[in-house]
Amino acid sequence: MENRKDILWRTYLVYIFMCVFALSIVYRIVQVQVIEGDMWREKAKQLTTAYVNIDASRGNIFDENGNLLATSLPYYEVGIDVNAPSLSKDTFNKYVGPLAEDLATLFPDKTKKEFKKTLRNARETNDRYVVLHRNVSYKDLQKMKTFPMLKKGKRGGLVYIQTNRRELPFQILAARTIGYTRDNYKVGIEGAYDSILCGTSGKRLMQKVAADVWRPINDDNEIEPKNGNDIYTTIDVNIQDVAETALKKALIKNNASHGCVVLMEVKTGEIRAIANLTRTDSGEYSERLNYAMGYPTEPGSTFKLASLLVALDDGYVDLDDVFEVGNGECMYYNKKVKDSHPPKKPELTVQEIFETSSNVGTTKVITKYYTKDPQKFVDKLLTFNLGKQLGLGIPGEGIPLIKNVKDKHWSGLTLPQMAYGYEVLVTPLQTLTLYNAIANNAVMVKPRFIKEIINNGVVVKKFSPEIINDAIVKQSTVQKAKRMLEGVVERGSGKGLNITAFKVAGKTGTAQIALGGKKGYGTEGNHIYQASFVGYFPAEKPLYTCIVVINSPSNGTYYGALVAGPVFKEVAEKVYSNSLDFQTEINKGKMPLLSKAPEMIKGKKQDLDYVLADLNIPFKNTTTESNWIANSKTDSTEITLQGVDLETQLKKGMVPNLQGLSAKDALFLLENNGLNVKLQGFGEVKKQSLEAGTKFFKGSQIVLTLG
Repeated sequence: MENRKDILWRTYLVYIFMCVFALSIVYRIVQVQVIEGDMWREKAKQLTTAYVNIDASRGNIFDENGNLLATSLPYYEVGIDVNAPSLSKDTFNKYVGPLAEDLATLFPDKTKKEFKKTLRNARETNDRYVVLHRNVSYKDLQKMKTFPMLKKGKRGGLVYIQTNRRELPFQILAARTIGYTRDNYKVGIEGAYDSILCGTSGKRLMQKVAADVWRPINDDNEIEPKNGNDIYTTIDVNIQDVAETALKKALIKNNASHGCVVLMEVKTGEIRAIANLTRTDSGEYSERLNYAMGYPTEPGSTFKLASLLVALDDGYVDLDDVFEVGNGECMYYNKKVKDSHPPKKPELTVQEIFETSSNVGTTKVITKYYTKDPQKFVDKLLTFNLGKQLGLGIPGEGIPLIKNVKDKHWSGLTLPQMAYGYEVLVTPLQTLTLYNAIANNAVMVKPRFIKEIINNGVVVKKFSPEIINDAIVKQSTVQKAKRMLEGVVERGSGKGLNITAFKVAGKTGTAQIALGGKKGYGTEGNHIYQASFVGYFPAEKPLYTCIVVINSPSNGTYYGALVAGPVFKEVAEKVYSNSLDFQTEINKGKMPLLSKAPEMIKGKKQDLDYVLADLNIPFKNTTTESNWIANSKTDSTEITLQGVDLETQLKKGMVPNLQGLSAKDALFLLENNGLNVKLQGFGEVKKQSLEAGTKFFKGSQIVLTLG
């Protein structure tokens, strides 16, 4: 049995231990709260708050006339803090029902009962953030701000976060060229100019209120986002609509797989329209792929212009040189070259070969002069920029192919086949650029999609025409090429266009499409074709070039003139009829009939002078002392403007005769001289409550009756 002394000693030790333990706890508490308090509080804050990037408003994309092609519309995630300190229990209970009812009316995907239950559960569980709805439009957000509780704004618990969604107001029109950016995948103008359009992100302090649920801590951003720049394109949405409609009509009529149309301004290279339509699985046509710039194919007969340009410019042939074509067939090794239609005579001139699109004639011209040195032919083609990309600055431009004699696939058949558009690959846009160079008197300009970049109304960068080659051939060759192209439409394979209002120059094309692998071009009667037409108008003074390519027409008609030609015709005729560039002034060089000119209204001299000068109407002022015109007198030669010194009268404290002035001018004069003006009606001043010559004092009221 332990003695009393041992028991006391053990008790003492236990007491000391407990005191030490208690002191260590107290020390740790002091250390955490005081010494390390700031550090731990910051760590806790980092776990529940964070700065979140706010996307800047992406710049708009416009057509050349200011029509909106792509824009970012705001959408909102709208929530409520039902446990906000400013929301008392009584206030919540009073308005939760009416709020749920309004929400159910605006968003019928949930019932009033469901909204009410969600809000009450959040209140009971002390949930600080309830998502009421996502993807809310700006218009619906404004409605929600009138709902019970929410109309008090932050005091009513309202919380909303803005996001932006890209929209195309004209839907599929030029959609592929306008493009998009998605998951680092960049397409079209949106992709090429992403850094210019996107702007600079801002930052906002957000608080984590639940797993993956964040809410803004305050209404103000820590760093405001800077909106992106706007881009004005060269596209004309009205012409684009014409091109898209005409192409779609032809694709449906010919049950074709896909096709494209491009219209380019001759002098500048500006693309006015670019349509690319693909038949979807549902049988509809949509803008899916940019065939015009991204998919090189064997062009077929439209390439004959390039081939004959080489021979003409090298001086080997002229348009009236004759070549034997026989019955429209010839052999190169084991390959038969055949014309689509037997020739009307066994011998054709170079002009006739081109007009009738003779494969045999074209290949005989080229093989006669370039068989011994085919590289010379290839090198000349390369000077037409056919062997490399155009450098359009838009992602996805196709890579062309002009074979070199050292190419492993070069054979004895390559030169004769290249002559009429096979064993080469070019995009429709490259073909168009070549034809545009002929229309532009040998000056090759780069196709262009962008006119200018603008920020808040200020031009940041303006794009000018870019010349690729200032003379692809001699001027004499250009004139011969123009005669060939005009002949195609007047007498040859393109005469079915039947455009009478203006002359067109161009070339038809019908190419068999290679099936890939070892399948070649299909079996007899089972070929797949590509129909095309490319040309410019009006022929005598070219303003636009246009190319139409339609792939896999399958209703029995596949020739370029019959399938692609009608699209070219519709686009050309509508552009011609709607463009002032093509119209002749009916009064050009004639004096305006001033005896029939309307009487000039009373107004500011500077404004009337500007209008008359801009309209090129002769006029004179009877006085140079006055800034205002009282009336005008018109005769057969000029308009005489008679001045009145309204400002001097007002400075003397007298009301002038205001009749005939616009409301804007009357307000400017009177309010600048201290009169209180009241307007009644619309239009120009008909009556004034203070008669002319009446004395007035600053602050006097005058009523002007307009009509």
